[in-house]
Amino acid sequence: MSLWTSVDAAAATGGRATTDWVVEGISIDTRSIAPGDLFVALTAARDGHDFVAQALEKGAGAALVSRIPDGVAEDAPLLLVDDVQTALEALGRAGRARTAAKVVAVTGSVGKTSTKEMLAAMLAPQGRTHAAVASFNNHWGVPLTLARMPADTEYAVIEIGMNHPGEIAPLARQARPHVAMVTTVAAVHLEAFEDVAGIAREKAAILDGLEPGGIAVLNADLVESPVLAAMADAKGCATRWFGRSASDYTLRAAELDGDVTRASFGVEGREVTAEIQSPGAHFAMNAIGALAAVTALGADLDLALAGLAGWSPVKGRGARFTVDLPDGPVTVLDDAYNANPTSVAAALTVLAATAGQGRRIAVLGDMGELGPQAEALHAGLAALPAMEKIDTVHCVGPLMGALHAALPEAKRGLRVETSQQAVAALTGQIRGGDMVLAKGSLYMQMARVVDAIREIGQGNAPS
Repeated sequence: MSLWTSVDAAAATGGRATTDWVVEGISIDTRSIAPGDLFVALTAARDGHDFVAQALEKGAGAALVSRIPDGVAEDAPLLLVDDVQTALEALGRAGRARTAAKVVAVTGSVGKTSTKEMLAAMLAPQGRTHAAVASFNNHWGVPLTLARMPADTEYAVIEIGMNHPGEIAPLARQARPHVAMVTTVAAVHLEAFEDVAGIAREKAAILDGLEPGGIAVLNADLVESPVLAAMADAKGCATRWFGRSASDYTLRAAELDGDVTRASFGVEGREVTAEIQSPGAHFAMNAIGALAAVTALGADLDLALAGLAGWSPVKGRGARFTVDLPDGPVTVLDDAYNANPTSVAAALTVLAATAGQGRRIAVLGDMGELGPQAEALHAGLAALPAMEKIDTVHCVGPLMGALHAALPEAKRGLRVETSQQAVAALTGQIRGGDMVLAKGSLYMQMARVVDAIREIGQGNAPS
């Protein structure tokens, strides 16, 4: 089934097709492009036009370009536009406009991607569901997700992120959700905002894109919940609240039991239970918010719970696996994709609750974009209740030096600047029975630590 024809894509973007073509997918990366994809020549760290010839050689059905690149014939299957980013946004708006799908958009300081994946799992049993891949939540990720949406989609899940003020509202207006969810608000990207209340207002800007009659799904347990409520009132939209303190979508309890979390919820006066295939009370909170969102879409609660039962975290976002060493298995908590004070606290809580007789070891990399409070926020991790059950904390990066200094001497592990240095020093120290958490902001490349531990033994697939 075709995704876009040259005629439809040209009409959507105002561009000119050099020839007739049909594409079945859209790609921005020649490393993962599939035959029949439309290659979008975005300009980021590199100019995508430099890779058009390679994309066509790999079987791309066409390329979206602002000029005919060197080495590409004039009769190659192209869509010529004035600006590639602008054209991608136009294609995304057209993709959204041509579908009758019910759309949910999700944002938040923590838990966006996990909640997006939960929502997709809950909706998949109920109809043809389309969702963003990975963390495609920015100025190119959102329109790319919308442009990839098949015309016969019944449910769509769009993730929306930000780093600076003013980013969320334009993306929400492209997505035009029927339901907009804010997972939580936390001290993230503080270097771009005066305070956490400013972050809350930016997150609530997702409501700017709501379709008429749309519903806001908001976290009731936050200090900033009144800020979210005020923004929802100003938009005049209906609101559903979730959380431990919420009355209609309530997290009653979340208990960690080995590799799972057993949660009980109150949903519109009904008591339900769920077994989430990963340990973490934060996953239970995401789940009750997601249940509020899918029921707001009019989807079936029981089918949503059945979908949730099959969900598990993806690599780098709380996935767990074991590595078999000669002296026993090592349990690895792969939460290496990103980090902020809230998500690190959640990950340490999971590590502290992980069953086992061995050492609980945290390998923590710097948390980025925290502004003037960065060192204090890093040092403050030492006072988390979960730290009492952590045996050793290895600190990676200049900012994590503040945590190293704040830790009791008995808990101080390595103090290194880079994840590569951590790999070199750590791999010889891991032994059977250990439980190891790796976490840090993406630029710290803490996935290197995860990969290195996997390589020292026979790794199993993530559970």
